[in-house]
Amino acid sequence: MTGVAIGVDVSKERLDVAVWPGDAVWEVTNDGEGIEGLVAGLKERKPSRVVLEASGGLEVSVVAQLQVAGFPVVVVNPRQVRDFARATGELAKTDRIDARMLARFGAVIQPELRPLATEQEQELKELVRRRRQVVEMLMAEQQRLTRTISREVSRRIEAHIRYLREETDTIDRTLQARVQATPGWKADVDLLQGVPGIGPVLSIGLIAELPELGSLSGRQIAKLVGVAPLARDSGVLRGHRHVWGGRASARKLLYMAALVATRYNPVIRDLYQRLLSRRKAKKVALVACMRRLLTIINAMMRDRTPWTEALAASQP
Repeated sequence: MTGVAIGVDVSKERLDVAVWPGDAVWEVTNDGEGIEGLVAGLKERKPSRVVLEASGGLEVSVVAQLQVAGFPVVVVNPRQVRDFARATGELAKTDRIDARMLARFGAVIQPELRPLATEQEQELKELVRRRRQVVEMLMAEQQRLTRTISREVSRRIEAHIRYLREETDTIDRTLQARVQATPGWKADVDLLQGVPGIGPVLSIGLIAELPELGSLSGRQIAKLVGVAPLARDSGVLRGHRHVWGGRASARKLLYMAALVATRYNPVIRDLYQRLLSRRKAKKVALVACMRRLLTIINAMMRDRTPWTEALAASQP
């Protein structure tokens, strides 16, 4: 363990703060004044890490202000911290206990410090996620329409469907405008759209949900997304490899890209058909295609090289 780690448990009304090593635990309000007090208190302690859990967006404002103040902030997966707490024998769960576990997790595990999203990147990500929410509502309304007998209810559903389609188009135009106005994003999107099976919506979604593209190895990016086969061996037992965990939002986008690629991308299509011919389950074959496609686009982003079949075939 090196240095002091701070754990911050975020709730709607307050922030519970803990220090490890030590017993100091306190709380501040989750508003501008409370966060200013938190920043002032942390400056005296000079932490090596400030650890927070991903809390459905509640942590975004706190993280942004801690970043501006220059603290090394890490946002971690809540499941990892909960498993860590159980491993230490701590089965109880309160906000103060969670803050202490976050601080202890930061000191013992020392999660890797990575650049956090800028305000501009966070806004792009939220727009991409809002588009997905609108599309999901649209699909639900279309399903309801097919099961509705009442003309009055049908008219109301049809009006809502028209609104949702207009909203989807508006978000698409906003996303395109943001990308076109940002040279780095535009270059990334242009590169990704050169891959058969990846269109404008998927390319923007990938740069928003997976900004690590091109900065990690193929194995690392596959584990991050959750498409790398993980071993389950013990002694002489050799278990089946399974994929699990990872970043679900990026994996959903990659699934759609791979699904289209099995029809229109020659390299992915050949891989898919080859696996099916070996009697692999369709789901297993599709996950393998997702991993291969991710490896290809990761290499393209790393080397800033456009799509070619030769490049794609050279990737493992």
